[in-house]
Amino acid sequence: MTDTAVALRMGSTRGRWVLLTTVLGSGLALLDATVVNVALGRIGTDLDSGFAGLQWTINAYTLTLAAFILLGGSLGDRLGRRRVFLVGVVWFALASLLCGLAPNIETLIAARALQGVGGALLTPGSLAIIAASFHSEDRSAAIGAWSGLGGIAAAVGPLVGGWLVELNWRLVFLINVPLAVLIVVVAVRHVPESRDPDAAQRLDVIGTSLAAIGLGVLTFGLTRAGEAGFDSSVIATVAVGLACLAAFVVVEARSAAPLVPLELFRNRQFSAANGVTFLVYAALGVIFLMLV
Repeated sequence: MTDTAVALRMGSTRGRWVLLTTVLGSGLALLDATVVNVALGRIGTDLDSGFAGLQWTINAYTLTLAAFILLGGSLGDRLGRRRVFLVGVVWFALASLLCGLAPNIETLIAARALQGVGGALLTPGSLAIIAASFHSEDRSAAIGAWSGLGGIAAAVGPLVGGWLVELNWRLVFLINVPLAVLIVVVAVRHVPESRDPDAAQRLDVIGTSLAAIGLGVLTFGLTRAGEAGFDSSVIATVAVGLACLAAFVVVEARSAAPLVPLELFRNRQFSAANGVTFLVYAALGVIFLMLV
């Protein structure tokens, strides 16, 4: 059950503004997961970085995004989806500014990790805002429009990134700042606040920690496998990540206020949507890795 301020319709002016805001917000996180690949050559030359540094420019973002995305969704349910979404957008913009001004590869990697945290706060909020704001009869159409426009952004991103890189690779990050300002202005004026009144007031600390550690360690292990192969240390790291995620499932099944209610996966539409999303983003990831 969600507490919604209004039930927007797809054809309404405010509905279009909400859809624009959420598409731009999720587009920020998605674009920076793709367009940076186009700029890696220029970044390496300008910051005098080797392959490992460039690889972690990509991986640092993915690592923190994966580790904290469940926490971002949970905070939105408890504290307000628009509020957490806006915090994520501002956080992402400040981290992008730091990326654009980075004097060396170490600073860039740290800033990219901060970008991932911002992305983890805003990404789940963008879809949750749509689900909470639109009338039940228009919700599926709104989600479909959000997904389709997001796919267009993913396809156009590398082209825009290539054009910006020709001018200066730092623009790939700095362009996020004016976009974030636009998102904040529109969201404050047009996006209704919503939260889940049934969400527990206390955060599931154990579940949150296991999810963050499990996703983070697993992502780190698979990243290391790409560099060093599946040696004993990599296998141990992956095993720890999988063990944490298995423990997360056990904890969530027994928790009175779980971070992720497991009964959601009994819904065929929910499970199918998540499966398709996984396959799409996995395919996109493989494609963009091939372009590096």
